[in-house]
Amino acid sequence: MNSLYIQGRNRLEGTIAVHGAKNSALPVLVASVITDGECVFHNCPDLSDVRATLNILSWLGCSNQKENGTVVVDSSAVMKNEIPDLLMRELRSSFIFMGALLSRTGRAVMCAPGGCEIGVRPVDIHLLAFEKMGACVIREEGRIICEAPKGLHGAEINLSFPSVGATENIMLAAATAKGTTYIKNAAREPEIVDLANFLKLCGASVFGAGESTIVINGKDKLHGAEFTIMEDRIVAASYLAAAAVTGSAILVKNAVSEHISSVISVFEQAGCVFQCEKNAIRIKAPYRLNSMKTVRTMPYPGFPTDCQAIVMAMAIVAEGTTIINENIFESRFRHAGELNRMGADITVTGTSAIVNGKSRLFGANVSATDLRGGMALVLAALSAEGDTKINSAQYIDRGYEKIERDLALIGAKIRRDKIGKPQSEAG
Repeated sequence: MNSLYIQGRNRLEGTIAVHGAKNSALPVLVASVITDGECVFHNCPDLSDVRATLNILSWLGCSNQKENGTVVVDSSAVMKNEIPDLLMRELRSSFIFMGALLSRTGRAVMCAPGGCEIGVRPVDIHLLAFEKMGACVIREEGRIICEAPKGLHGAEINLSFPSVGATENIMLAAATAKGTTYIKNAAREPEIVDLANFLKLCGASVFGAGESTIVINGKDKLHGAEFTIMEDRIVAASYLAAAAVTGSAILVKNAVSEHISSVISVFEQAGCVFQCEKNAIRIKAPYRLNSMKTVRTMPYPGFPTDCQAIVMAMAIVAEGTTIINENIFESRFRHAGELNRMGADITVTGTSAIVNGKSRLFGANVSATDLRGGMALVLAALSAEGDTKINSAQYIDRGYEKIERDLALIGAKIRRDKIGKPQSEAG
């Protein structure tokens, strides 16, 4: 059992720092597979998802070591191109190893990925791209086999949806493919730019990252590089939300306001006031938040689906009604039921949630079912009267580095209990 205990209704104050981005660390670590040499990654967060990625790298033959936020990976001895189901199921984004292994070995074998159960993430969009690049795709007995014995070639790929995972997978596959690859309707997230910046340091030719079309001129080989991972914009938004639900004023360091401008806009509707600096954001929240009317999740630069749950945690204590439309994943309201156990008034209908704000929440025994929903429970607990126990906190550990340590630094009454062997972090 891995649980968090939170005593609510405490004002927060002071400064909190954001760690490296999970959604950047994972793809750049995977990208080391296609390099010939040693890669050094700074600002790498200590997360269960990162540890799962390093376990897969070790299985493939990459030596790696982590110390004080720096990870060193040497991929010169990659020997395998098949990832066991057990390792795949621990990590939702593990499928991006497909593009890296195709690039490095010409073959990749794996099952469907694991991770949080927040809805279907079809891999067909990835596989269709690989086929356009010359790979042969075979599905058998729950496995997916991709082979390109003669290597991959460039292609024009039009994505039906600006999928982050598919964009990253294609970038990795195209980096050493013969010729030029065009990714149209590409994802535009800052993490895509971070991956492109790392690949360019390794000798890749990548243009247009952060825009709707990315152009990649394949190179024969890539070399190792030293790289600093960007800060986690979702963690930054989560810490800002902690201040919002407690009516507090804090400074969030290592946060880039441009990366979460759509989130800040929603917070401003709720009555929060911001002072944005070069690499920090100061927030001052009102005693009680206003409703945020309608919030719609969209691909970047729209409102991120990863912030939907934390805004719901704000809406349940706001004055008035907020409607949240989830347009990315169809099963991302699983936290609503647990929030209702704390006194929230949330009605879910299909892809919409109607949230009627309450002036009081109450501590309860609740359980996290996924990463971002788990953080929503933490936020609700901070604003609730009494004590809250959040079970299955290992889900939160997938994206937040020692959440109890960081929140305690700004005045939260929070502690963790681990009883026995931690449960699997697949989720």
